[in-house]
Amino acid sequence: MNRTTEQETVARLWQEHRDAAFPAGLRRTELAEGIHMVPLDLDIAMNVSSWLDHGDSFHAERRRVLSKCLADIDQVLPLITEAEELSYCQRLRQMAQLLFEAGPQPTK
Repeated sequence: MNRTTEQETVARLWQEHRDAAFPAGLRRTELAEGIHMVPLDLDIAMNVSSWLDHGDSFHAERRRVLSKCLADIDQVLPLITEAEELSYCQRLRQMAQLLFEAGPQPTK
């Protein structure tokens, strides 16, 4: 996926995400050990918003945060059975994955 397509896809997903209400069932204190959906949603949302506003200002800390978010959401997704909650979390994961892939790759 090229940079323009990535931005368009993330922008579309971001708008869908902003238009969607946070599912009440995701407000539970913990969905998986130590994973709370509200702060996970906030971490991803802040990164998406910043990336869309500032483009290439992607740094190692953002990449680390997104990596953690992806690991956390991958633990949570199998536990979600309600369609609206699942759709919300899958969209969140897709945005995080696109940003993670768009960022600079670590040097070896």
